[in-house]
Amino acid sequence: MPKPIKLGPQPGNPTELILNGEVATNEWKILPQLEEGETFDINALPPGKVILPLRQWQAHREALAKRSAEVGVWLDSDEGAELIGSEAANLPLIAIHFPAFADGRGFSAGRLLRERFGFKGELRAVGGFMRDQLTYLQRCGFNAYAFEGEQPLTILKESLHDFGDSYQSGVDQPLPMFRRRF
Repeated sequence: MPKPIKLGPQPGNPTELILNGEVATNEWKILPQLEEGETFDINALPPGKVILPLRQWQAHREALAKRSAEVGVWLDSDEGAELIGSEAANLPLIAIHFPAFADGRGFSAGRLLRERFGFKGELRAVGGFMRDQLTYLQRCGFNAYAFEGEQPLTILKESLHDFGDSYQSGVDQPLPMFRRRF
């Protein structure tokens, strides 16, 4: 018997976000997960760019192929990058939901999508992450940040430069410090 779906907090869809270090208009509409018993009507998808929950994308992947440039996927914190796997390379956008700032599973998912599965598109953090985590999100391969609530994005984007360098390797710098020394 399948495990019942228990929905937690859903990611928001702000009108603006930080994309590649700049404040930008959010062109994508994130769709919520469905409650138990609800059905997903692929013909009722809104026009334009949409981000589907993983389960809906998996169930309708082939039918969505004709809109492949307009369909992204979002992973909840308990859904790992391996659930998308090699299909990641074909997606224009993957959003990772952080239901709370203390839930760090999304950091690992982001890094796996970039390094193991070759994802090159927009990797978006959505949900309850904090300004203090931007540098670490960037090091894990995220390049878009959709904050919840009313926050001054022009000030928040400055946190992308809180640290000048780091000792460890990351998606943004594959060589550790000791390998970069002359």
